[in-house]
Amino acid sequence: MPQDNFARECDRLSKIVDGPQFERLRWDRNEGPMLARLVALANSALEARGEFELAEEGSTSAIKRFVLKIHSIRTVAISIWLKEGLAYVGAEQIDRSPYRLAGVDPHMAEFSAVDEVWMASALQDLFSRVSN
Repeated sequence: MPQDNFARECDRLSKIVDGPQFERLRWDRNEGPMLARLVALANSALEARGEFELAEEGSTSAIKRFVLKIHSIRTVAISIWLKEGLAYVGAEQIDRSPYRLAGVDPHMAEFSAVDEVWMASALQDLFSRVSN
């Protein structure tokens, strides 16, 4: 407990001294690794499918966005992000793709509940929404 109190007080003081810098460092320490884990799970789900590729395009530090290429053909965008402890995976139509997407609601779960099975299930549902 004393270590938690010390960490909270360090955070409080760091935020007072330089709020924007504190937020960047806090994000790098907390959400950054969580987002990297989500991306790793998505890549792992597709690992056995050589014809599928997630090509990063249009990402920011807070949202990782990929173009899903199948047989090197652009299909849809897959976005992965965190918000208030929740993990999100969504899809959207992209330019230069003849494929359409039915439904835009992302999959969402508490980050602690996200695992390989959840990610594969979320991607499976997103893929099922794609048509030509």
